[in-house]
Amino acid sequence: MHSRTITNTPLALTELGFGAAVIGNLYRATPPQDAAAAITAAWEAGIRYFDTAPHYGLGLSEVRLGAALRGRPRDEYVVSSKAGRLLVPHEAPRGVDTEGFAVPDHLRRRWDFSRDGVLRSIEDTLARTGLDRLDIVYLHDPDDHWRQASDEAMPTLAELRDQGVIGAIGAGMNQSAMLARFLRETAADVVMLAGRYMLLDQSALDDVLPAAREHGKSVVAVGVFNSGLLALDRPALGMKYDYQDAPPDLVARAQDIAEICEAHGTTLPAAAIAFPYTHPSIINVTLGMRNPEQVERNVDLHRRRIPEGLWEDLRTHGLIRWDAPTENGHGRSS
Repeated sequence: MHSRTITNTPLALTELGFGAAVIGNLYRATPPQDAAAAITAAWEAGIRYFDTAPHYGLGLSEVRLGAALRGRPRDEYVVSSKAGRLLVPHEAPRGVDTEGFAVPDHLRRRWDFSRDGVLRSIEDTLARTGLDRLDIVYLHDPDDHWRQASDEAMPTLAELRDQGVIGAIGAGMNQSAMLARFLRETAADVVMLAGRYMLLDQSALDDVLPAAREHGKSVVAVGVFNSGLLALDRPALGMKYDYQDAPPDLVARAQDIAEICEAHGTTLPAAAIAFPYTHPSIINVTLGMRNPEQVERNVDLHRRRIPEGLWEDLRTHGLIRWDAPTENGHGRSS
């Protein structure tokens, strides 16, 4: 599997990354044997970039990922985690987490983008994973915390990076406007962009992607299926988009894209994975993978060659923006 370097850093990410939220029991429980087998399958397929966070299953994702990577050559893989949500004892647990993970709520999340909070978060993550270091640390969803995140958290991460403790630093969010500010106004090397540059939403062309080009920085794309609407060959009513039921007009648009993909001899999910690579600042697409079967499917979709002309056809039909790049990226055009 090809790798791409985060600009101005020593780190290279495999083009496909393993998103570990689902092995933290996102939406439903993932048996521990499935989580371990998924990571093994990803490794065997050549994936060497793994992303996790304290938020994912109140630490369960980090624990499982660390256990599955234990014993593998440390210099052969890249791990990212996140800071901004400290895990602290829950004073009044109700039994189950209320933020989307099927785990007990003996812990709760507390926002903290202070210097001490960032340092403690990294220390706690290292303890849960058992790793000797984190390669990338992102500030996690600092939407309502710009000032502290930019004034305290990012300088703290920059200090650790400059000391060689961390390889690269950045932020991860579901919006693109503030990510552009991180690229323009802070020491961030890379941002994790969720759902804002994919087949149904290219709004990142207005802010974060030009900022990345202007400042020579890199972007990791996640949420390319956006809650599942683009995960099947034929989208249908009742599927999710942005964590909610997809509106009928958006389902119809996804169906139109699927028909054009089919006419070009490919599928909607394969195109959804390939599309972000058309932009030169995007170096990786990371997907959630719950079990070996999902790993095998995603790797197969990633490896499919996208026919020449698909992106231009979608643009001609008004299904992607006129200013979206239409060159197939990373050597996967036919």
